[in-house]
Amino acid sequence: MKMIFLVGVLAALMLAFGDIQTAQAEHHGAGAENASGSWVFPSGNTAGYLGAAIGAGLVVMGAGRGIGNIGSSATESIARQPESGGQVFTAMLLSAALIEGVALFGVVVTLLIALK
Repeated sequence: MKMIFLVGVLAALMLAFGDIQTAQAEHHGAGAENASGSWVFPSGNTAGYLGAAIGAGLVVMGAGRGIGNIGSSATESIARQPESGGQVFTAMLLSAALIEGVALFGVVVTLLIALK
């Protein structure tokens, strides 16, 4: 858990550093045609893109872990009480859909930050 937190902090710092780097390039007159840009990172905001990629990865890993825990718990509870399987399945499906929606929102936010 500590490692995931540290990677998240690293991603946030990379996003902040990328914004500072872009602002300095615009201040010195480089603008969008930054000499350090490449075909992969056209604006030269490499740290910002890397931070957004790490952030999106963390969002997806968290969603996968959450849905895995839900599936594991639902399987165990249906095995213990098979007569309540329908109710457990409905609750599991609703929870998984909500987690998936939050994960999609997180990925979209990181992409918007990277492509601003």
